[in-house]
Order: sequence, then C-alpha cells, then structure tokens
Amino acid sequence: MNRTTAQGCRRPQDIRSERRIRNNRIRRRREMRKNFLLLVLTFCLIATASIAVSSFRSNAKSSPSQESCKYYKSIVVSDSDTLWSIAEEHMDEAHYGSVYEYIREVMQINSLTNDAIYADAHLIVPYYDVAHK
Repeated sequence: MNRTTAQGCRRPQDIRSERRIRNNRIRRRREMRKNFLLLVLTFCLIATASIAVSSFRSNAKSSPSQESCKYYKSIVVSDSDTLWSIAEEHMDEAHYGSVYEYIREVMQINSLTNDAIYADAHLIVPYYDVAHK
C-alpha cells in the first residue's frame, strides 16, 4: 500500500515518522561530533602530559648529582698567557655561555679596562668545583 493517499498527500503518522527519523539522524551526528571532539581532546591531553613528563625526567637526569660552587683563586701571569688562554684553562662551560663572558668577568674582578695583561701580574680568576660538604 502507498504511503500517500489517493490525493497525493502524506498521512500524519508518516510525517511524524519521517520527522522522528530526521531528528534521530541529527542527534546521532551531534553525538558523533561530540565523541570525536572528546577523542581529539583526550589525545591532545595525553600527548601534552607525556611531553611534560619526559621533559621533566630529562631535566632531572641532566642535573649534576653533586652541586658545584664558584670559587676564586689568584694566578701569576706568564709571558705566553692571554685572557683567552686563561679562560680556556679555568672556564667551566656548564656555567658560562661563552669564553667572552668569562673574560668579561675576569676583567671586571681585576678592574681591567682592556684585555692587556703582563707577565708576573697577579689575576683573580673564578672557577667551579664540586661543593665540599
């Protein structure tokens, strides 16, 4: 039997049924979108948490097990010494960004206005060593 009457109109129960079917499809699409969004957000949360944990663990591993402290000592400049050679000998790369940074500190400590140093002069130089507890 046809769903339409002889005049070509739909029956009220058919209209309600089609409306219910359409509303169910819309509701299922909304639920699917919501579930997909929850899946994406969960994945992002897990990825962010794992990156944070791994970076924390890598920072914990790279920190020294013993704490180093800054000390100062006096040295006597020889004929072949330059601030650069002194920096290469006493500088700790873990605590200074560059040789220039170390040389600037040595110049500041010793009140040097330029990089000229002379044999038999005394300089105070910083160095790092493991803290003695």
